[in-house]
Amino acid sequence: MSNKSIVVLCICGFIVFVGLIAGGCWAVPTYDVWHQEMVGRAELAKANQNRQIAVTEAQAKEESAKFLAQTEVERAKGVAEANKIIGSSLQGNEAYLHYLWIQELANSGHVIYVPTEANLPILEAGRLFAQSSEEVEQKTNRGGK
Repeated sequence: MSNKSIVVLCICGFIVFVGLIAGGCWAVPTYDVWHQEMVGRAELAKANQNRQIAVTEAQAKEESAKFLAQTEVERAKGVAEANKIIGSSLQGNEAYLHYLWIQELANSGHVIYVPTEANLPILEAGRLFAQSSEEVEQKTNRGGK
């Protein structure tokens, strides 16, 4: 190879090198702009998807609340119907209601004071006092425990 061809080759190589540098100076910012645009589109798509999910969840909660309210209304109608049936069946049954009341009082174990002819109750204070004094006596025999 002659010197002339070596010089031409070096000049061509230098031109290619300068072209590559110039192309890189143009391509890198262009790529960055394109990349940022793609990232922005991806974030926008993600935000839209998240918004759609939130709207769908809110609609599901609204629908659920409506169904729960309808269920509560139906339950209240059933309770009202049952109360109406019970109320109508108890009208005019004073003796039966008295019987149920007396049975409940008998099963409760509470002491009921009934007024006598002079409107004074018969007191059972002696019975209660006897029970409490027996309990105190038993505690003292056990050593105060």
